[in-house]
Amino acid sequence: MAETSPKLDTDNANPIIHMDNIEKHFGNVIALAGVSFDVMAGECHCLLGDNGAGKSTFIKTMSGVHKPTRGKIFFQGEELNFNSPRESMEAGIATVYQDLAMIPLMSVTRNFFMGREPTKGRGLFTRFDIARADEICFEEVRKMGINLRHPDQAVGTLSGGERQTVAIARAVYFGAKILILDEPTSALGVRQTANVLNTVRRARDQGVGIVFITHNVRHALAVGDRFTVLNRGETLGTLTKETVNHDILQDMMAGGQELASPSS
Repeated sequence: MAETSPKLDTDNANPIIHMDNIEKHFGNVIALAGVSFDVMAGECHCLLGDNGAGKSTFIKTMSGVHKPTRGKIFFQGEELNFNSPRESMEAGIATVYQDLAMIPLMSVTRNFFMGREPTKGRGLFTRFDIARADEICFEEVRKMGINLRHPDQAVGTLSGGERQTVAIARAVYFGAKILILDEPTSALGVRQTANVLNTVRRARDQGVGIVFITHNVRHALAVGDRFTVLNRGETLGTLTKETVNHDILQDMMAGGQELASPSS
């Protein structure tokens, strides 16, 4: 039976988002079997699990791609039913997928503002305010730890870790309250991974609630405040950074250990 995630022992006790006993069925296939999960402002809640554990289905349900078969979603205390990813995004839930949804031949600025370009002029003379866009993009990316040569450089010239940082900076700039990161360190080298993890910390420190999806225990422990493990569509439990270690999480991901109170 799924367990409800314990609340953090902080003054800010109300989660931004709370997924209550979420089930998702695809015909006779039960992808999620009563998963509860919440995220506080300024915390990184890691969702771990091996391939096929249900992580992708869960984040797609949180971000409005799928509607839950059963269960409720509460966002800032109100029950919401997202009918599309756009509704979820407009509410303040941003998702950064592994493919990043960027166009390599376009500039960093163009990718940063895609569909939300600042303009100047009026009527027929309205045009993209490239100078302002470059300034904003350069500064927002710098805040996240990257110094661009120039905002008009092509995204394709950036490393995988730098592209992740641009995507995260974009989401934070446009007001994301919840930032879902789908395997952000997958296939990255050691240095690039370190850069992405530092970016996650910076976003968390700005008050954004982070959902960090990964199957890499070490990366989760480097940035996580809480850790929920999925296995075959069910939660095996939620632990805090004070009560968890690498071996406990690894065993839970393997399905060989139910949630237990580890010795301190």
